Amino acid sequence: MELEKAGSRLTTLPAEFVANGVYNDISQTLSGTVPGLFVAPSSGPFSYVDASLQGSRSGDILWLVDGVRINNRLYTSTLPLDTLPAHMVERIEVLEGGQGLFYGTQAIAGVINVVTKEATDRPSVTLSSGFHTNDGYSVSGNFRGTFAGKHRLVVYGSKDEADGIKPYRDRDFQPSATDRDRSYDVRVGGLRYAIDFTENARFSISYQHTEADLDQLSPMRVRKAINSRNEEIASAKFDYRINDNIELYLKGYYHDWDTSYVTLWNSLTTPGAIEVVYPPGTYWGFDDKGLNAMVRIKQAAGLEYFVGYDLQRYGGRDDVLLIAPNSEETHAVFAQVRTTPALLANTVLSAGARYNSPSDARDVAVWTVTGRHDFSPNLFVRGVAGTGMRLPSAEELYAIDPFERGNPNLKPETSKNLNLSIGGTIPLNDMRQLDWELIGFRREVDDLIQWVYDEEEDLDIATNVPGTVEFTGGTLALNANLTSELSLRASYTYTKSEREGSNRQLDRVPKSSAQATLDYSPAALPFGATLNINYVGSVTNTIFSGTRDYGHYSVVDAAFRYFLGEARKHRLDLRIENVFDEEHGRPATARTDVGNAPYEVVQLGVPRTAHLRYTYAF
Repeated sequence: MELEKAGSRLTTLPAEFVANGVYNDISQTLSGTVPGLFVAPSSGPFSYVDASLQGSRSGDILWLVDGVRINNRLYTSTLPLDTLPAHMVERIEVLEGGQGLFYGTQAIAGVINVVTKEATDRPSVTLSSGFHTNDGYSVSGNFRGTFAGKHRLVVYGSKDEADGIKPYRDRDFQPSATDRDRSYDVRVGGLRYAIDFTENARFSISYQHTEADLDQLSPMRVRKAINSRNEEIASAKFDYRINDNIELYLKGYYHDWDTSYVTLWNSLTTPGAIEVVYPPGTYWGFDDKGLNAMVRIKQAAGLEYFVGYDLQRYGGRDDVLLIAPNSEETHAVFAQVRTTPALLANTVLSAGARYNSPSDARDVAVWTVTGRHDFSPNLFVRGVAGTGMRLPSAEELYAIDPFERGNPNLKPETSKNLNLSIGGTIPLNDMRQLDWELIGFRREVDDLIQWVYDEEEDLDIATNVPGTVEFTGGTLALNANLTSELSLRASYTYTKSEREGSNRQLDRVPKSSAQATLDYSPAALPFGATLNINYVGSVTNTIFSGTRDYGHYSVVDAAFRYFLGEARKHRLDLRIENVFDEEHGRPATARTDVGNAPYEVVQLGVPRTAHLRYTYAF
């Protein structure tokens, strides 16, 4: 919220929005609901996703849970959304534009923070259970409350399980593939506790444990392929207001991501025989831990200062793609100066810089300036300009696979970014209003890290390649209260994401997208409804036979809710996902049983699915 006041654009999806959509996981929640954000799960709920924020690559987005970074430090393209259920969400915050000043690596296009359930003033319990027509069910619950005026406690848990969807078209499967339904089983438990020692001092901790079994299917030979996940996310924070002018913030975090992998293939030569590709217990995983200290100093002259230190330490290995067990450490210092209304009544300006010193890459400095000016209560402009960086992944630094080799001398990717927007409010009749904003963005990424084939060594080597990748585009976002009961959120985004000297869009980044959510919530009636439309324009992906164009689809979801009793303690939800059963998906490459020849397949999105859920709150 502080960054939004200074000029960054923030979109917030509150708990009510998530509940009304009857979503299973975070990727479903974000797909088609946030302006400028494209999210496409590869195989339905709790799977890897393609994501693009303002035309970015997937690895240019920093993901957080309660402020703890959860990006995969082994691979920048593997996003950490396959074990995040929607039941635990208090809100989701999407911060646009380069945010490397406070967040460091990977916050090139923006930051997405999933905030878990927060304490309520009075103790409350919520229990929920549901099922869907892809042979799946979910159960979840949480307890929240504040005790003795200073203890705040939240405990939550959930289980999502399904036999799942068929991830490829029937004609894409080879006879050797006997496991053809992608299943998942995700168990999550967590707690948050805070104590207010005084009005000026608060200590808080959060912890989340996840266990999951996730199918990783392909259309050929697979008899069994499962990632078994064990994940811990923990943090501790201490906030202390020394006096009216000085505030201190201390935070430590820990993220441990462990996966046991198994792949069994059906033999092509001996009927009924099994080939062990990766035996049970094959490991890949990482840990990420760090400390952050920041002080905020306010001055009567209308200025405030933020000064901080950041320590991040990573370690990981992969026995599948053979990433050597190594660790890296990054020290960073950062500072920002910001104006307050005491200096400029209708304007906020800020400027800051960060210096990063990683152990296994070159030092890099980034800077950011932001601003917002309100011409009137109904018209404003705001913007963010600066630089960002992405540190090399563990794969890019340490890979020792027979087919690829990491490069410990890689330079971090650096970027220049600019976000500008103008927006305001148009009053309508009877206290209704239309909020609008027109956003333009541009980013340039240098020292791009790519895998380049070396003929002499006959393998791919991670290399900083010359040239620049350019990202430009714009978004029109609308938010309207059409009546006291009917609201509309809508947006359209156009992006142009190309390498220097090329006119071809980057793979898996849509050129255009549009979304609209219409919600009907009558206060005097025991029911409501939500309609969501998600349009994706042209997208490309490069497979064995060349570049394939896909996208060009619209998915419509409809959700209905009914409350029982005057206190609305009992709630029934029905969601029809993909109402018109629109077939959509991403082209990929597989190989035939006979001749091992490459051929084209399509990784499918979710077909028409009905979700029914019952919730009891007291």
